Parts: sequence; C-alpha cells; structure tokens
Amino acid sequence: MLKPLLLIFTISLSAVASASNFAERESLAKLIHEIDGLSSLVDEAQGRANPDSRIRFQYNLLRKDLMMMKLGIQEHLDGPAIEPRNYAPLSGDY
Repeated sequence: MLKPLLLIFTISLSAVASASNFAERESLAKLIHEIDGLSSLVDEAQGRANPDSRIRFQYNLLRKDLMMMKLGIQEHLDGPAIEPRNYAPLSGDY
C-alpha cells in the first residue's frame, strides 16, 4: 500500500516542479524581450547625447552588458528544461 502512495507523491512533486520550471522559463523569456526593447532606448539616448560634452556616457559598454545578460539568460533557456533523474526500479506485487 505504501509503494503506490509513494509513487503518486513522487509524480505529484515532479508535476509541481515542472510547472514551476515553466513559469520561470516564461519569465526569463519576458526578460529577454525587455532587454531587446532597451536597445531602442539606448539608441535614442545616444542620439540625444551632446557630442561636445566633456563627460560622455559609455553606450558601447551598456550595449555589451545588456548583450551579456541576454546571452546568459538565453543559454539557460536553451539548456534542458528538466534535469534528468534516476529513479529506483519499481518492484512489488500488484
């Protein structure tokens, strides 16, 4: 009797972890979309910058940092959605 309950509990935990994993991946995909949207704002800000200013904002470094964040998130998303797990074989009288 205990083994079927353990199996049901294990499957339930797996489903909860999978739903949570999907929600995280969805949020990370939204972050990538937001980072893409920031590119046009960076272009706009750079276009409005005073070229004669003594101190200039480093737009190239900002673009590089945004790209690094985007690539890091994308690398995580491109990885396996669920880590492989080893389960003990089921044995028992059914």
